[in-house]
Amino acid sequence: MSDLVRMTGIDKHFPGVHALRNARFELQPGEVHALMGENGAGKSTLMKVLAGIYQPDAGKIEVAGEEVTVAGPRAAQALGIGIIHQELSLMKDLTVAQNIMIGREPRKSFGRLDEGELNRRAAAALASIHMNVDPRTPVSELTIARQQMIEIAKALSNRSRILIMDEPTAALTDSEIAELFAIIRVLKSEGVGIVYISHKMDELKRIADRVTVMRDGEFVGTVGAAETPVSTIISMMVGRALTDEAVRVPDLAHAPTALEVRNLSRGRVIKNVSFTLRRGEILGFAGLMGAGRTEVARAIFGADPRDGGEIIVDGQPRNIRSPREAVQAGIGYLSEDRKNFGLALGMDVRANIGMATLKRYSDGFGRIDEKGLAAAARKYVASLTIRTPSDRQEVRLLSGGNQQKVVVAKWLLRDCDVLIFDEPTRGIDVGAKAEIYRLLASLAEQGKALIVISSELPEILRVSHRIAVMCEGRLTGILPGGAATSQEDIMHLATQRDTISKEHAA
Repeated sequence: MSDLVRMTGIDKHFPGVHALRNARFELQPGEVHALMGENGAGKSTLMKVLAGIYQPDAGKIEVAGEEVTVAGPRAAQALGIGIIHQELSLMKDLTVAQNIMIGREPRKSFGRLDEGELNRRAAAALASIHMNVDPRTPVSELTIARQQMIEIAKALSNRSRILIMDEPTAALTDSEIAELFAIIRVLKSEGVGIVYISHKMDELKRIADRVTVMRDGEFVGTVGAAETPVSTIISMMVGRALTDEAVRVPDLAHAPTALEVRNLSRGRVIKNVSFTLRRGEILGFAGLMGAGRTEVARAIFGADPRDGGEIIVDGQPRNIRSPREAVQAGIGYLSEDRKNFGLALGMDVRANIGMATLKRYSDGFGRIDEKGLAAAARKYVASLTIRTPSDRQEVRLLSGGNQQKVVVAKWLLRDCDVLIFDEPTRGIDVGAKAEIYRLLASLAEQGKALIVISSELPEILRVSHRIAVMCEGRLTGILPGGAATSQEDIMHLATQRDTISKEHAA
């Protein structure tokens, strides 16, 4: 079968970074070809070259056997190339229909917008992925998961014959993932070639035909998905074997309590949640989507108002009404949406690390002690092994795992004793995940108190000393960490829709 896409000898440089080195990739019609690699391996960069977002410094691109120059996104669309970005690119002040049809709006006479036809075409695109939403709804009113599905509908509405999906399931529920995979199978049957970028190993066997692995901007190899063990693919990605170490649960019976939450409530999303967190402890929060885990974290951090309850830090009641007051109380929050709420992407590593501590490095007249801040930034770049050419590199140019480490460095420099990690490894590859796990364990050993929220049950079991499980805004149980608890134990409590909170000895 002839290739739908053939990329050979692709090179791309950014300031201080050689992102792609003689990279190559092939895609056949009716194929799902997974593109794997650690963060920073060059996967997204290579696909942005194919989609016309970046221009290569060298190399050749062929589409359906003909050499092409993809001068920009519009040129890519004309070639039948569509891309669903990892980072959502919707305009939140516009409606669903306006986002789906952007640049392709139907017009009446004299160039007037045909809103009726606009909404009808958008409704058809939504129906193709079985999504029930009014196309006139502003995107700002949708959840992240539903916004992701809008991105998919937008790409499919172009009737692309080459579809690039960059981490398409990162914010989707299991039922939404099943719907997406059903859509992919239909597209395959119609001859559409799909490039599928994902860090979720379990998805490979379910959806991919072949897997190409990249490392450090270079092509490593292409293998069949069905016959290649996941362990082999991981070794190709990281250049080494990874061991899945079991969490060591320390004896914290006499450790001081760092945080106590009593009867925390907020409308219908948080209902009388109570728990304690000791110094040196990692308390995992598990539950299905909509269980209220992130809402609890945001209420503790003062990002959302609470209706009732007490927050006690180091034995002292604190009336936390804003993130500023939470930080003053020694609480740091690493949001699941680090791009929007954790980082200033256009600023450099040094500025981001010092963002929560600028007062310490200011003389009171608006002047910053750049020498002192630089020394602090370099200390954390080294101790957290943040891979960056220098502390002056723009954060937007770092991989997802390294961006996450910059957020951690920000709160460590602020010397927060309580750290809340919300989906700390979302969009991060297996190698970087292992580094984040080691970092969490190291912080706990230093006496920090950690809350880790994760939708991945193996991850919760991997890192947690105790596991708090939520269902529909309630804390339905606290389980011990380590080998004493299984995924089945967690799911039992995550689906326990009663009004009684059950505490299990930890």
